[in-house]
Amino acid sequence: MDTHDLLAVSERRHEQVERVLAAFFSDSHYRAKALGAPYAALWQTLERNASGGKRVRPRMVMAAYEALGGTDFDAAAHVGAAFELLHTALIVHDDVIDRDFVRRGGVNVSGRYRDIATTAGIPLPDAEHRGMSVAIIAGDLALFNAYRLIDRSGVDGILRTRLHDLLDEAMFVSAAGELYDVDFALRSGPAGGADLPTVDDILEMERLKTAVYSFETPLQAGAALAGASAAAIAALGAFGRNIGIAYQIVDDLLGVFGDERDTGKTTLGDLREGKRTVLLAHAAAHPEWAEVADLVGSPELTPDEAARIRAVLEQTGSRRFTEALARDFANRAWEALVDPELPDTAREEFRPVVASVLGRVR
Repeated sequence: MDTHDLLAVSERRHEQVERVLAAFFSDSHYRAKALGAPYAALWQTLERNASGGKRVRPRMVMAAYEALGGTDFDAAAHVGAAFELLHTALIVHDDVIDRDFVRRGGVNVSGRYRDIATTAGIPLPDAEHRGMSVAIIAGDLALFNAYRLIDRSGVDGILRTRLHDLLDEAMFVSAAGELYDVDFALRSGPAGGADLPTVDDILEMERLKTAVYSFETPLQAGAALAGASAAAIAALGAFGRNIGIAYQIVDDLLGVFGDERDTGKTTLGDLREGKRTVLLAHAAAHPEWAEVADLVGSPELTPDEAARIRAVLEQTGSRRFTEALARDFANRAWEALVDPELPDTAREEFRPVVASVLGRVR
């Protein structure tokens, strides 16, 4: 689901965010060179890993800001860039947690420094440790500088404190979601284990880990920066929270049942990983799940075995249940969006996001 195509944020506004990020990395690289070539190279690697995404979070900031009457787009671009740096920090650290060395089809920070180490003749376990160690450093740099970009927005006083608080809430809540995700993987064992998280557990984890920092708080930040009322900020936050959950549910559906030509994502990856999703949590409560439970989470899962799992997900009604749940959260998002505290411009801006989520569910 490409949010890039769903928001009416003009390309000019988007380019303002890109300029802020480019200037930030250029300045950081210049400073790093004075401390040595290896540190400068780290900043170049971090910049590469921060590029190429959909820029969902800054687009949310800019869309909310413009829809609610904001006019200082340079300040908004700095706030949007701050949320993008937060996202960069979280995915760099998430890859360390998951022991992943690839992101968006290329090597991530961990992978880059693992490969440098192996080329130098360092044994693979030590090389992987080096790669993940450098990734932790890189993620820390991105996280700290997200707050610095808020400071560079030119906003001061109570409003700057409010923006800091929103960024802090995004980070604080996302860390809880990441912790629960890690805990689910550790305590559940095989995907068919008796202690598999429930549907409610998964929904709460996805709200905390993704919806708050990707949708809810960026929207609130844009609204707050535009001078919106507390009621309008709360309504837009409720919209973001619900559409963020719906978005993640649909993403998990597409990870198993999607058309790879449309999504660009394999439908084997999530099943091989044993990713904890609403689909699996619902199915695990049915006796038919025992037929395929030992297949989920197998790195060697074959297309035929994946087809068997999908058949069980259909038989148990888990696919229908998950699709209905995505529609329910999208409808809740729309209900928040029609709050009288929000102007028509906000509904016009974000209506396509709701329509897209609903349109991707069969």
